Amino acid sequence: MDGICTLGNDVVFDQIVALLNSIEVNQGKDTPVCIYPYDDRTERLAEEISRRPSVTLYDDQASIERWDNFVKSAWKTCTAAQKLWPNSYHRFGTHRRYGAFDGPFDRFVYMDADTLLLKPLDRVFQQLESDDFVVFDFQHKDISHVYTTDREILQRVFPGDRVDREIFCSGFYGAKRDLFSPEEQQQAIELLKSGEEDVLYPFAPDQTLLNYLVMRLEKPSSNLAFELPKEQVTGNCVTSPNFQENGHQVTDKGVSLTYLHYIGIPSSVMARLCQGENLDVPYRDVFLHYRFLHDPELRPTFAGTPKPYNPAPTLLQRAKRKLKRIMNR
Repeated sequence: MDGICTLGNDVVFDQIVALLNSIEVNQGKDTPVCIYPYDDRTERLAEEISRRPSVTLYDDQASIERWDNFVKSAWKTCTAAQKLWPNSYHRFGTHRRYGAFDGPFDRFVYMDADTLLLKPLDRVFQQLESDDFVVFDFQHKDISHVYTTDREILQRVFPGDRVDREIFCSGFYGAKRDLFSPEEQQQAIELLKSGEEDVLYPFAPDQTLLNYLVMRLEKPSSNLAFELPKEQVTGNCVTSPNFQENGHQVTDKGVSLTYLHYIGIPSSVMARLCQGENLDVPYRDVFLHYRFLHDPELRPTFAGTPKPYNPAPTLLQRAKRKLKRIMNR
C-alpha cells in the first residue's frame, strides 16, 4: 500500500490541517496518511483526525523507541554535538519521521508539516519503481545545512562529486518500508564511531543523519530535479519570489509545483495568521485556502497593509542587544 506521512504535534496544528486538506484535494480524499508524533502533545491532532478515516496517528511505541535509541547512539559518536548539548539532544523528536521505515506503507512520500501538496505524486511513486529513495529539491546547491563544509572531511567519506549531487532536504522524499535493516543501522553507528561523525551537522539533526544513512549505505536514490526534463523542473520553497499564484495553485514558469514548502516560517507565525493577525507571509492566500478548506466561514479577513512577520529590530532593540554583548564579554 502507498501512502503519505508527516511529522507533528499540536504546535503545528494549523499547518497539518492545511497539509491534510491539500492532500485530500490534490491526491485524493481516500489517500492514506500517517502522522508521526514529534512528542506526546497530540490531543488536538487526535481529535482532528478522528473525523478523517484515512488519517492515522502512529502509535507503535516499540518502533518509536528503536529509532529514539538509534538517534541517541548516533549522536553519542559526535564529539561536537556532545560539547554543544552535553545533557540533551537538539530538536529531539524531528527524527521520529524515521518511523515511516517501519510504518504501514510499502511505499510512502514523507512531507514536512509546513508543506502543501499541489500536484499528484504519481511521478514520485513511478520513480520508486526503480529507486529506493526519491527527492525533489535543490539542497545540493547548499551543503551547509546538511554536512560539515570541510571539503577534506567530506571527500574522505563521500569521494568525488557525490555531495554536490546527492544531498537532499529532509522535508520531502519518497521511500520504501524497511529501507534500513537493524544490521545496517548498526553498521552506520560503527562507521560514525570510526571517525566519520565529523561529517554530521548538529543543527539539522534529522536531515544530516538521514542523508548519511542514504548516502553511506549507498541506497539507490534519485533527485527529480535532475531526472525530469528541464521544462518540468520547478522550485518548491516560499523563499522564491518568482512563483505565480493562480487561484489556489502555485506555478513556476507556468508549471505547477509538486509541493510548496513554507520553510523558515515559524509555526507560531502561521498560528497567528490563522487567528487573524495581518502578517505578510509569502503565498499566504494559498495556505489559508487549504487551512480553512472545510471551514471557510472561519477564515480570517484582513484590511490594510500586512506587517512583516519578522520585523527588523528597532533602534532601541539593537542598542539593548549591543549593550548585552558588551556586558557579557
